[in-house]
Amino acid sequence: MIEIAELTPAEVSARAGELADVLDDVVAGGASLGFLSPLRREDALAYWRGRAAPVADGAAVLWVACVDGRVVGTVQLHLAAMPNGRHRAEIAKLMVRRDARGRGVAGALLGAAERGAVGRGVTLLVLDTQTGSPAERLYRSSGWTEVGVIPDFATDPGGVLQPTTVFYKLLSRESNPRNP
Repeated sequence: MIEIAELTPAEVSARAGELADVLDDVVAGGASLGFLSPLRREDALAYWRGRAAPVADGAAVLWVACVDGRVVGTVQLHLAAMPNGRHRAEIAKLMVRRDARGRGVAGALLGAAERGAVGRGVTLLVLDTQTGSPAERLYRSSGWTEVGVIPDFATDPGGVLQPTTVFYKLLSRESNPRNP
């Protein structure tokens, strides 16, 4: 059974090692998440410890997926900071360990982030993912709309430039308690 939990800032710090394990696994597997391979443990830990502050100040929300008590995935919601964009947020760093894929973990995390966005008054979500990655299928099957492809957007973990596909999703105003 997949258990999804939203983490407090203290929990983000306390679980930094488990989150670093997930990050290390997905980067080693070739996922383009902003890191190069090989990923140093210190860099992975520093990244996750650094996420506690944005969670504390309300700029970000972080969820983990656990199977049998083990963290196997995570996703973040980055809320827009400017007053004219508070209806908008970005889905970021959706990742699932390679040995936990194919069990619905990514979909469960994405669903949690979407519901969390609605509960925070968000009506528009955006994200980008490496073009041709398995994540593209997830987003399309979850009702996301492709905006387009940007060539040479970022390097993959091996240092090779890759394109990214940008997506958006309009969230239901009817189910959003903060929007009339």
